[in-house]
Amino acid sequence: MDFKMEIAKLLAKAADLSLEDALSTVEIPANKGMGDFAFPCFRLAKVFRKAPPMIAQEIAEKFDRPEFVENIQVVGAYVNFFINKGVYAQEILSKVLDQKENYGKSDIGSGKTIVIDYSSPNIAKPFHVGHLRSTVIGNAIYKIYEELGYHCVGINHLGDWGTQFGKLIVAYHNWGTKEEVESNGIQELMRIYVKFHDEAEKNPALEDEARLWFVKMQEGDEEALTLWKWFYDISIIEFERVYDMLGVKFDAYTGESFYNDKMAPVVEELKSKNILKESEGAMIVDLEDKNMPPCLIIRKDGGTLYATRDITAALYRKKTYDFEKCIYLTALDQNLHFAQWFEVIHKMGYDWYKKLTHVPFGLVSLDSGKLSTRHGNVILMEDLLNQAIAETKRIIEEKNPSLADKEEVSKQVGIGAVIFNDLYNGRIKDVVFSWERMLNFDGETGPYVQYTHARACSILKRAGEVTLENIHYDMLSDDASLDICKLLEAYPEKIKDAANKMEPSVVTRHLVAIAQAFNKFYHDNPILSSEEDVRQARLAIVLAVKTVMKEGLGLLGIDAPEQM
Repeated sequence: MDFKMEIAKLLAKAADLSLEDALSTVEIPANKGMGDFAFPCFRLAKVFRKAPPMIAQEIAEKFDRPEFVENIQVVGAYVNFFINKGVYAQEILSKVLDQKENYGKSDIGSGKTIVIDYSSPNIAKPFHVGHLRSTVIGNAIYKIYEELGYHCVGINHLGDWGTQFGKLIVAYHNWGTKEEVESNGIQELMRIYVKFHDEAEKNPALEDEARLWFVKMQEGDEEALTLWKWFYDISIIEFERVYDMLGVKFDAYTGESFYNDKMAPVVEELKSKNILKESEGAMIVDLEDKNMPPCLIIRKDGGTLYATRDITAALYRKKTYDFEKCIYLTALDQNLHFAQWFEVIHKMGYDWYKKLTHVPFGLVSLDSGKLSTRHGNVILMEDLLNQAIAETKRIIEEKNPSLADKEEVSKQVGIGAVIFNDLYNGRIKDVVFSWERMLNFDGETGPYVQYTHARACSILKRAGEVTLENIHYDMLSDDASLDICKLLEAYPEKIKDAANKMEPSVVTRHLVAIAQAFNKFYHDNPILSSEEDVRQARLAIVLAVKTVMKEGLGLLGIDAPEQM
């Protein structure tokens, strides 16, 4: 039963309003003493030519109170509705317990495809903590849309093409050896890449040499492409290791190089539609009419750019997946880049440019400043995850040394702490990286939510069989029980809200609220030692919370251990 809708129907009839008007006016009071729902009568004063308090009184007198309403009160200009607590608890809890892991799922996205472009690290550069946000936010958005019935396609658009590979080839020729690269892998590639930038500051001619090597790559030069493929293979091994730790998978690894042989027809299309023009030897799309700088398509040396490849990729994805929406997860400072090439798609005459969505997020920075692979000032993602696991194991050894599967639980909780910490913040906010905050196991954290789930599992295990038939829901009239029911009721809408805003923190913060409410309930209400009717009713709450917590954590890409 949708209580708000049912009350709106009563009000529509009593006040001679449309159902839509009544529904939009019904409020949920901040003060519990003012009821579960309230109807303010101020805007009806002009219609009825009466004082709002008088209108409220007259409306209240017209009701035949239904069974699910316990009381109706008029306070000033408000008609306040108090829902029958037992009916309310039964409605919410029975729905969760009946639907189980499907509670919160929807088919609103049935038949529609969402393409999500996320993570996208650069080949030959280390997978550092700066890649965390795109990876875990994208993974959560994927799972949230999937929960709503959409067919999701996760794409890792690897940065595997561009001038940086010309730089790396120059660096390898000058300061690298085959033996060192084979021995130290991506760390050696990083060392010589940083060395290139240090030397290029003293000798700018190195930048020109790097650009020429990239042009050779584009022209199919065998030596250039052999080195590029070698760097690519070394990088993928490390990336996959980190993705396995994070539990992240992709449906396609179509990086920038995938579009190398697909760009020429797109450039020709731009020319044929008279969109492309020459400017100082380069080819651009003029965006002055949109108050934006021109979008550079071909450099004067003939090389392509990010925009060229992104436009080509968008055309390929629309043709391949016929997406309802194509989401790009990148840092906030790329807003202009996406606005520019989205507008190029528009100028090409494709109305689906409206379905291209840039979802920006704030940066991760160290206490010493913004992360940069050019100067080697990075925290490697694998090191971060391993340290989180080790710290978690140390805490478990102190608090629960006899815990079974300590290694697995340490991994679930340690990595979960890292993911949850990132997703708890609104994605647009910058995150200053701090070991202490990331690995804090108190307060509004992943381990706190996971521990709440484990606590619920422990209660149910000690309870033995939980009878879900003939539950006396009227035993759940206390505030702690009803607060949980309200949060469980809101959970499906929170998933939709998170999808609409493309903001996983909506789910993350709601799980914290459920955990806090459950721990208060646990503190205030004896469960296993209560009389049988009360015991079974309270165990129904425990089971419902366990179910929603596990599924909610799953949407965030976090495991829910049953013991901690």
